[in-house]
Amino acid sequence: MKQRHIWFVLLLALALVAAACSNSGGDTTTTQATTTTVQETTTTTTRAPDPDFVGRVIDAGGCDYGGRVEKITAVDEFTVEFDLCGPHPAFLAQIAFSVFGIQPEEHLEATGGAPIGDPVGTGPYSLKEWVRGDSVVFERNDAYYGQVAPHQTAVLKWATESAGRLLELQSGAADGMTFPGPEDFAVIEADPNLVLLNKPEPNIFYMGFTDIFPPFDDVRVRKAIALAMDRQRIIDTFYPPGSEVASHFTPCSVQFGCEGDSWYDQDVEAAKALLAEAGLADGFSTKIFYRDVTRGYLPTPGNVAADIQAQLKETLNIDAEIVQMESGEFIQQCSSAGQCDGIHLLGWTGDYPHITNFLDFHFGDGVVQFGNGHPEIYDLLTEASQTPDSAVAGPLYEQANNAIKELVPMVPIAHGATAFATTSNVEGAYAPPWGQVLFNLWDNGTDTLVFVQGNEPISLYCADESDGESLRACAQVVEALYSYTPSGDVQPQLATECVPNDDLSVWTCTLRQGVVFHDGSTFDANDVLASFEAGLVASSPLHTGNSGTFDYYSYLWNGLIDAEG
Repeated sequence: MKQRHIWFVLLLALALVAAACSNSGGDTTTTQATTTTVQETTTTTTRAPDPDFVGRVIDAGGCDYGGRVEKITAVDEFTVEFDLCGPHPAFLAQIAFSVFGIQPEEHLEATGGAPIGDPVGTGPYSLKEWVRGDSVVFERNDAYYGQVAPHQTAVLKWATESAGRLLELQSGAADGMTFPGPEDFAVIEADPNLVLLNKPEPNIFYMGFTDIFPPFDDVRVRKAIALAMDRQRIIDTFYPPGSEVASHFTPCSVQFGCEGDSWYDQDVEAAKALLAEAGLADGFSTKIFYRDVTRGYLPTPGNVAADIQAQLKETLNIDAEIVQMESGEFIQQCSSAGQCDGIHLLGWTGDYPHITNFLDFHFGDGVVQFGNGHPEIYDLLTEASQTPDSAVAGPLYEQANNAIKELVPMVPIAHGATAFATTSNVEGAYAPPWGQVLFNLWDNGTDTLVFVQGNEPISLYCADESDGESLRACAQVVEALYSYTPSGDVQPQLATECVPNDDLSVWTCTLRQGVVFHDGSTFDANDVLASFEAGLVASSPLHTGNSGTFDYYSYLWNGLIDAEG
């Protein structure tokens, strides 16, 4: 085993915390939770590992498959070692992402790797009931090792329109809500019974092209659309104050996000010339795909789709049919499978404080959302993601951003200013820049807390989901090895620490002892291995999930082990 240096680890941890703080991108929330998720309220004992413990192993048999993980080993009951195929500077930030949450080995096996509606975790709540079409009801975990919820029950509801969510808040039927509409900001700020919580989240809204479908297989067509768009008009018309036109795909608040050249300014004449050069001077017909789900990056999806439709007709005589899709189908077809044969309107909210979360997920090797992919982009991203020296990584990200601009797999439109809202009687309310809001940190003074979001979760097995509604629900129940504080710092969670070797290619995680799952089983290293096997190993009988794509495991670990093809 390679030698480890504790002083290096401390410096790395401080650097990650500083990076997370610097990425907050805005003011602090109006009401900020003052405690962290892992504040101890119960006493746990420590003991030596059981010498008879038989640990699971995930072994890729080398790194030729192209992924980031060579081997993961349950060294003993309380130790997990991640042996990677190269340095991974963003390891702690990445494993804090709740998609990499841990469920019991036995539960994953009993459900055939598909606990879609019955997650079992270690978090501040257990799932009481998912009333399809209405709500998800959580019950307080009184045995929680962290901050026990002040209320017995938390209820997660949904309303597609921001006006509907605001009405729930104004009537007292809800205590908190996601993403007020632009027109709601002033209403909330003027109401003494409500509080607007600034949410300093890094996000991006973009128009995507899948280049396996003509005419988007021609970069001149994609660039013509990029030049034709009046992006400022969209911001001015549909976004709240503080929103800005995107100069790059990644917001500048994320380190290296704005390295390289800024995006194209509008130039309609140049756009027409490019389209004529591509043999489409008279325009063409296409589709605009979107889902009617409110996000901070896209507060009024239908209105924005209509404006983009109008702009394409006005500038380039492109006739675009608007196609509204159900949220889950849209994510699967347009994002996961890359099968939408037109323009798709989508966006991204940062999940963990590192540029890999933005660029690698969307433009990395094997990503099919935009079609065939571009080695001019993903080769640079792969090299940069394994570079611990920021002086070396910065120029690589500059080249990658410039390649994205040149190849135009999408058009970045907006970084939206975002907020949550709450009733004024709630203490500890916050809207995090990274990760999901945890309801156990909110106290409304009653036995039931109600929170309203934009849509129903797709499933409650978030190892195989990527939508915010699902992730918010899962985060109340299932925890990962690390997590984020309310202000966005990385902190230990089910691990007490993860320590790297000299070159950040081997990370050894010491697990928290005395933690009990909601089903009464005891947390140990084999639960970590089973959870990672379910997401990471395509040939495993546990690799079932909901859609079976396991997008985050595939993209953020640079590919699945034993994947076909």
